[in-house]
Amino acid sequence: MAATELQNRSGVRIGTDLIDEFAVGLAGRLIRPADADYDEARRIWNAAIDRHPGLVSRCLGVADVIHAVKFAARNDLLVAVRGGGHNVAGRALCDNGIVVDLSAMRGVLVEPKTRTVRVQGGATLGDLDRETHLHGLAVPVGVVSKTGVAGLTLGGGVGWLVRKHGLSCDNVISFELVTAEGRLLTASAEEHPDLFWALRGGGGNFGIVTCFTFRAQQISSVFGGLIVHGRNKAREVLRFYRDFMATAPEELTAYAAMLTTPDGMPAVGIVACWCGDMEEGARVLAPLRAFGPPLLDAIQPMPYPSMQKLLDGAFPDGTHNYWKASFVPQLTDTVIDLLVEHGNRMESPLSACLVEFYGGAPGRVSRADSAFAQRNAEYNIGMTAQWTDPAESERHIAWVRAMYDAFEPHSSGMHLLNFQSEPAEDVIRASFGDNYSRLAEVKRKYDPMNFFSLNQNISAAAH
Repeated sequence: MAATELQNRSGVRIGTDLIDEFAVGLAGRLIRPADADYDEARRIWNAAIDRHPGLVSRCLGVADVIHAVKFAARNDLLVAVRGGGHNVAGRALCDNGIVVDLSAMRGVLVEPKTRTVRVQGGATLGDLDRETHLHGLAVPVGVVSKTGVAGLTLGGGVGWLVRKHGLSCDNVISFELVTAEGRLLTASAEEHPDLFWALRGGGGNFGIVTCFTFRAQQISSVFGGLIVHGRNKAREVLRFYRDFMATAPEELTAYAAMLTTPDGMPAVGIVACWCGDMEEGARVLAPLRAFGPPLLDAIQPMPYPSMQKLLDGAFPDGTHNYWKASFVPQLTDTVIDLLVEHGNRMESPLSACLVEFYGGAPGRVSRADSAFAQRNAEYNIGMTAQWTDPAESERHIAWVRAMYDAFEPHSSGMHLLNFQSEPAEDVIRASFGDNYSRLAEVKRKYDPMNFFSLNQNISAAAH
């Protein structure tokens, strides 16, 4: 293989003199293919992604981000933006272009009196939870602590507090971002409101967000954990889960999954998180815990950051991943039968079929109020293949694709884009629904040349 080198979008090599000049103006670290830590710098959580950028610009602050954007624009470079590096599609990396790496920008500043939190663009959920928990606060974010705050939030953001407190993007007060022109802007309800609208669910199409300001909730401890049943009970458990969640208070978020236990037993599990009064939570969860009865009931009071780390072990670094997902309006018996059928075809003990119910706070926000359009009280069906041997890739990917195709006739036509390994353009358009044309107008205003293209990409609207 030819040596990796920095090239522009036309494949023309960028000279070392220009790169050296760029390095002089960078406060952070410029990592080149010949450097000893290059392979580490281009490694992300999903080992299925193997890309070779021409440069990795590890930024120390906003000035570095602006410097990198202007360098990339002058030289017509392909740009990838790395926050937490946890997106399953590997959007944090590119071949031969430049990675604007925010992983050194992980600061979190909590203002307890106003219950607001400023979070830099490279922070993970674990970074955020660690600081907010000191003040008895929590921000509604995802379910794996290594996930980057930025990518999660820009794509909507669902997690353990979603039914009571909404999506991550619904809790953003303002964004600080660097545009394709290298301008630093603040987007809020008062400043650049069109951009504020688009950033709440529209992905990384409009700039590099260097800082988020979130509204926090007074949550310190939750009542939650894992319940496990044998796989032979899958249909009964999933039907009970459906009926139970239909009337469950919004303080309860619970997801179900076809999975394999660490000791190799095929199982069906429910992970629950109650964010309200503990005694009330014990009462509400009692029927869920009694059903079966389960083989394992690990429901207990715990600090919120512990809940956030509960699933970390199920998504270790260095495994190969391929995911798809579909929203279904109802968890019908037919859909449950499909889940069981395809779940039983999983060939890797690390793979899972997920059922996530988001009914509650997200549905009280109008589709027109933010870019995130999947506002109906629907179930997200996640199909997550995970394996360790690259030689097995073809068959695990085929399993996901077959399951996805089987669910499409039952889908609402919308998809959770953060959950997609390779969303086609028609899937992206359908998932934004009526919001797509408005997003295209915002794209034309702030990034008409599609400088930021490695995302759930939106084409700039024609003049």
